[in-house]
Amino acid sequence: MNDIQWKPKALKQLRKMDARDGAAIRQGVNTELANLQSARNVKALINHTYGYRLRVGHYRVFFNLESGTACIVHIEEVRKRDERTY
Repeated sequence: MNDIQWKPKALKQLRKMDARDGAAIRQGVNTELANLQSARNVKALINHTYGYRLRVGHYRVFFNLESGTACIVHIEEVRKRDERTY
């Protein structure tokens, strides 16, 4: 079982979003990051500022692993792409 630490920036982003989305993110973080060996929505990132990414709905939770502790750094919303995106 990994410990989970929230950075102040991530907590601020979590407080600003809708309560249902925030609850879904907290639940996803607690279930997926508790045991990284069986996590389905976690991906290691290459050539990126952060080490790992967790998908929770249309949000991405970026975190680093530091001596067995998942340190959540940033939360980002993925917007819908349409014909005007590119």
